[in-house]
Amino acid sequence: MGNISKLFFGLVLALFFLGVFGAQVYAELDPAVVAAQKAKLEAELKVYEDQIAGFQSLIVEKQKEGDSFKRDIEILNAQIAKAKLAIKARTLSINKLLGNIEDKSKNIVVLSADMESARASLMQFLRKIQESDRLSAVELALVYEDLSEFFGELESLQNMQESLQGLFIKFNDLRSREQKAKEDLEDQKDQETKLQSLQRLEQSRLQVNEKDKSKLLKDTQGKESEYQKLLKDKQKTAANIRSQLFLLTGSPSISFEKAIEYANLAERATGIRPAFLLGVITQETNLGANIGQCLMTNNPKNGDGVGKNTGTAITGIMKPTRDVTPYLQITSELGLDFKLMPVSCPQSGGYGGGMGPAQFIPSTWAGIAPRVAKATGSKPPNPWDAKDGFAAAAIYLTDLGAGTQTYNAEWTAAMKYFAGSNWQKSAYRFYGDDVMAIAKKYQDQIDLLQSLAQR
Repeated sequence: MGNISKLFFGLVLALFFLGVFGAQVYAELDPAVVAAQKAKLEAELKVYEDQIAGFQSLIVEKQKEGDSFKRDIEILNAQIAKAKLAIKARTLSINKLLGNIEDKSKNIVVLSADMESARASLMQFLRKIQESDRLSAVELALVYEDLSEFFGELESLQNMQESLQGLFIKFNDLRSREQKAKEDLEDQKDQETKLQSLQRLEQSRLQVNEKDKSKLLKDTQGKESEYQKLLKDKQKTAANIRSQLFLLTGSPSISFEKAIEYANLAERATGIRPAFLLGVITQETNLGANIGQCLMTNNPKNGDGVGKNTGTAITGIMKPTRDVTPYLQITSELGLDFKLMPVSCPQSGGYGGGMGPAQFIPSTWAGIAPRVAKATGSKPPNPWDAKDGFAAAAIYLTDLGAGTQTYNAEWTAAMKYFAGSNWQKSAYRFYGDDVMAIAKKYQDQIDLLQSLAQR
């Protein structure tokens, strides 16, 4: 066999090797087993989702009734039952995501190894072709005594060049699959982070509801007359409502009166309902309390930092390629030390970096900042300032459809604010339901303040 024939034989082997990569990557996953597991999981989730929807409908209907001991107990019972089911359903979704993350991580390891092998084979093959190309056709003819063998080698060379093109195509396809697998893995990790955050939040809310139920039963002794007395005692004065603290993430707390002022300013700029905006900000604060605060110091690597209160080293606080540069620009324009400003911590392999009351990541804030400046007059706007943070959230929520002020539009906007393109997944619906419940409480307080002001 001549030199060129050997090269062509080597190319055939390389193409065969590259052609079976897909089988190597996914050989561990039995499609029938995967399909059966998926069907079983979806059936379990469907049962939970139907029961959750039933309790949610009951809660909405009961809230339309007048205040009574029976109504409040039934609402609390429904909220507790709904929360327990939602926690079970979300646990299934989290376990499914963790399984997906493990599978995708393994596939990426195999893909990366195949990429390195393919790259090495391709480079070696190209070097051999380059060596053969140094010989002219006349020089090659002198090597072979038999002209038929010479012309056969020339034909092999032509076939080899055509096959080499196929090798490049397969190599590029493998590289694209590796990149897609990495993007899918990052999305799965982000979903898992959000679900874990909601799980902690709903578990906390469940504990609160159970305590509220126990306290209500104890204080009223199960009697409607005692409940009505308790209801009158709990009626807050306007002064109490205005002065109560409105807690914020990453910023100093403000009075409820000041929060309403900022929400009204946002309403004039965007048309958003103030109580709904306050509901979203409160929910982000609740999530922030569970996630914790970090300081992004860019040490030892870009995007790394420490826990704000613990000083513990934490990696991946911000995504280096997306958020570090805009974050440095934001803090520089505001004259702030980027190493001292609180941002949200990363969770479960994802990234953090949420800033201030609205918990915007730097890249998102950079895109919306000019509109915030126009709404509030702040130049530049500050994501840690309550007024600017409220306006930013209002603008973003209005872009998501909340400006119509209907229940469905606001619920959907809240879900998109939290979950993005995954907003329709039932595992996330607690966020939207809870925002709307919080917004109702704020609307009741705002209505009371307005009615007292008109007397």
